[in-house]
Amino acid sequence: MDLAFLHPLYEHPGPWASVYVDTSSHTESTAHERSLVADAVSRELAAQGADEATCAAVHRAVDELRHSSEPHGRAFFARAGEVVLDPPLAYAPPGSSAHWAPLPRATPLLELAGEDPVCVVAYVDRRGADFELRGARGGQDAGSVTGRQWPVHRTSSADWSERHFQLRVENTWEHNAAEIADALAVCQEETRADLLILVGDERERKAVRERLPQRLHSLVVEAPHGAGSRLLDEDVDRARAEHVHRTAAGELERFLAARAPDAEGRTGAVEGVPALVEAAREHRIDELLIRPDGPDAHREVWIGEDPDQLAVRRTELKTLGEQNSWSARADDALLRSAVATDAPAISVTAATADEVPVGGLGALLRWK
Repeated sequence: MDLAFLHPLYEHPGPWASVYVDTSSHTESTAHERSLVADAVSRELAAQGADEATCAAVHRAVDELRHSSEPHGRAFFARAGEVVLDPPLAYAPPGSSAHWAPLPRATPLLELAGEDPVCVVAYVDRRGADFELRGARGGQDAGSVTGRQWPVHRTSSADWSERHFQLRVENTWEHNAAEIADALAVCQEETRADLLILVGDERERKAVRERLPQRLHSLVVEAPHGAGSRLLDEDVDRARAEHVHRTAAGELERFLAARAPDAEGRTGAVEGVPALVEAAREHRIDELLIRPDGPDAHREVWIGEDPDQLAVRRTELKTLGEQNSWSARADDALLRSAVATDAPAISVTAATADEVPVGGLGALLRWK
């Protein structure tokens, strides 16, 4: 997950209100229920020590969702009476929640907003293709391509003229597959889609896939639906979930391989809070891996005003020359450091049930 959009959260000191609101339910009483949620989260923030102006700003922002048709939810990050960031969520949170802490409670975004693969669904037949852009927030038309319209059907005759006709049919299919593949490659580049889902008869799907640029082959999924079928939301959700799993599994493989020392005795990955804190202070985190349910995620660390001012013990910060310090969750402190050094982060929950990384926190390292 590219964390660049989180920069506004670390341009000002805390404390911060972090609120996650579930908007996945839509009934006749939704407006009333969301007003109650606005009341509940503002009361919870006040109980945790939030100032009145920030509680009021959060209340107004959540209350504005009363008539929202957002399918999953929204997060709100506020301080000093102002909502600074309110990203939409790609997945519904497990209920609404509110947190008041020195740092924004941003780690849940890795699972709720981080991996939201965008798909281009290509409905392919012998004459051309229709493209549809699909994601967590629904779908929209993404254009179409029309190939040669004649001839496209074979005959069963075996005489010379018919064999010649069938050759022309083959040429038409090949031409149209190439036209579709070219248009699909352009569509992917324009939309920056993470997945290309081909729908149609097996022969047409294969013909288009073979003609796509090599760089796109790993993005292609073929749906087991014939020509004329339309993908249901659950079909797309399944393909998106599989993509998230593959991505997380690939990063875990890199992490496991990097734990072994190289020829110079250096390891390319670390895990555990002390090692990660040291890597963050030295700006060596290249990618942060988090299992949000891991025991180290909520372990207490100490932070200063700057992202690289963090330590396992408060006395360490004083040794580093930092006079002001606050306690924070390890995952949120490391996420702040990752944002400051433009390092991505990923939740690996989808890829493993094992205790990897140990404690739930790990990182691939960069070496200067």
